[in-house]
Amino acid sequence: MAVDQPPAVETVVVNAARLPTSLADAAFSIINLDPNAIQTLPRLDRALESSPGLSLFRRGSSAGANPTTQGVSLRSIGPTAAGRALVTVDGVPQNDPFGNWVIWTSIPTEAIQSVSIVRGAGAGPYGAGALTGVIAMDERASVGGDDHLTLSAEGSDLGTRRGSVSGSTIAFDKVQLFAAGTTEQGDSWIPVREGRGSADMPLTLRDSSATGKAVVDLGFAKLTAEGGGYTEARDSGTLFAKSASHGDDAAVTLAAQPDTAHLGWRLQTWVRQSDLYNTAAAISNNRNTATLSNAEYSTPATGYGANAAVRKMADWGSLEVGVDFRATSGQESEFLTYVGGNPTKQRNAGGDTQQIGGYAEGAWRSGPWLITGGVRADQWQQTNGHRLETLIATGAVTLNPVIANRSGVLPSMRGGVRYDLGQGLYVRAAGYEGFRAPSLNELYRPFRVGNNVTEANENLKPERLYGAEVAVGGDQGALNWSATGFVNQLRDPIANVTLGVGPGSFPRAGVVPAGGLFIQRQNLDAINATGVEADAQYKLARMLTLRLSGDFTDAKVSGGALSPQLTGKHPAETPRLTATAAAEWTVVKDLTITGNVRYEDIRYADDQNTLVLPPGALVSLRLDWQATHNWGVFLGVDNLTNTALATDQTADHIHVYDEPRVFRFGFRFRG
Repeated sequence: MAVDQPPAVETVVVNAARLPTSLADAAFSIINLDPNAIQTLPRLDRALESSPGLSLFRRGSSAGANPTTQGVSLRSIGPTAAGRALVTVDGVPQNDPFGNWVIWTSIPTEAIQSVSIVRGAGAGPYGAGALTGVIAMDERASVGGDDHLTLSAEGSDLGTRRGSVSGSTIAFDKVQLFAAGTTEQGDSWIPVREGRGSADMPLTLRDSSATGKAVVDLGFAKLTAEGGGYTEARDSGTLFAKSASHGDDAAVTLAAQPDTAHLGWRLQTWVRQSDLYNTAAAISNNRNTATLSNAEYSTPATGYGANAAVRKMADWGSLEVGVDFRATSGQESEFLTYVGGNPTKQRNAGGDTQQIGGYAEGAWRSGPWLITGGVRADQWQQTNGHRLETLIATGAVTLNPVIANRSGVLPSMRGGVRYDLGQGLYVRAAGYEGFRAPSLNELYRPFRVGNNVTEANENLKPERLYGAEVAVGGDQGALNWSATGFVNQLRDPIANVTLGVGPGSFPRAGVVPAGGLFIQRQNLDAINATGVEADAQYKLARMLTLRLSGDFTDAKVSGGALSPQLTGKHPAETPRLTATAAAEWTVVKDLTITGNVRYEDIRYADDQNTLVLPPGALVSLRLDWQATHNWGVFLGVDNLTNTALATDQTADHIHVYDEPRVFRFGFRFRG
């Protein structure tokens, strides 16, 4: 990856409709992910983890993780299943409209042109949801170069099979067409090793995704129309535990490029729909039997929004003003409280959320100085909240709380300064704040994993983050590097707080079995985090590229009056130290070897810091050979050392593990 520096101008055959990189970005911590890593690492979420401090909930990748745990956060301030980072493709949010997690298999890696990771609260143009930062992806408008078609197919010794196709062409002289699609299926590993019983089953995954776009050059502006869809089905590792999700999205963007004589502007509207089926099971103490505990049989949700921006460019710098609107609407329907294999209750829960905001951000440049500042104001609303539980046999209502509509206005800001020292060296400093409103899932839907029951909380407040950072770095030809120190305070963080241990009966949740925990989502007082991150890249001509990155974050919880037992604890699922290393060696013209290592310190699987997930490192290697002008083959191995990397630990101390050593092989055609 390129390190903390102004992003380079994108060079592709045809650019989609978007505004260019903002001058203000150079004052903030922005990492451009190495495009090669996107293609050579097995999954998009694993490629993103080459940026230390980026945390996927419960460590597990999308190869085996339930979709409801695939949230992503930055700066190691506390990953959650809902995620604390905004993920976009061409400016369109990819966070699920019901749960805010990200279905990573819904984004074909073959369609991604570039990835920029903005670390720190993203007030200004990014808006609501950019609490710990933004993962901004740009989709391709063409296959690239003189090629019009790419095909790939691969398999693994675990039985996984994956294929992809992408293609582009020009129609009517001014219309660039692009499409990409993937499909994947296969059985996988059993995530429980010690204490495994006959109820433990192999993980399985079957998914497919497709995306397409048209870019029209109108002369005065460019118009992009794009859309896509995905489907995914999983067996989650135990009897009766399954999930299936599907969705689609569409967006239309019209943008004109700014210069010193003309204003630049962007208009965009988008919609995203999803649905989820998800079941959970209660496991016996010896793990030899399981019983269905709940079945979320339908979760239709819709997210939609629009945004507009105008940018002025001048010799002194730039000024941008804009507005954006986002809304979600969704409901989950679920069977629960099973007796003799049959449900006795039904639940319908959901609601609507809206956020509308406006911002202004300016950047002033004079000689070696760059100074930037931006302000925002957002109104948030939660309406039509409901949670109705009834007995299936009689229709009698067992729970129907009155849930009041809520709203508020939140101001936020970001600002920064950068000074170029000469010879490629610079120093910079920045401050920022941002917010994330709770998702529909956090507000209204309880859930069960194994024997643990987690209650929803319709009274959750938005999370707010305040932060500051200072950095030094350099872009010195073959060597790019940066080092950043930061201080963050996350106020009112939403956390899963343990309130009791089964067996027992608890309010709303009902009976929690032996070996289970009763948990509720609550706002803590704060999470305070101080850390340092460093990135370096060295490139020796075209033969060898080395990358080293690291992040150390000391994060502590302040539980406040409601959760004093958590004060001084480390946030659940938060590593103190992450470090990555990567090497790309072109042995000869057509033969390349790449290697990646990611090390992570211990995590705690619970808020009490009693369930320890030991440290570990994942190592991957890949050999690519371009056999002919059109054909190439590769051989790769993931988790080379066969590390037993624990992704979770149950209350009865059963560890759940990430994938073992996997050999992958495949071919690729370009033409």
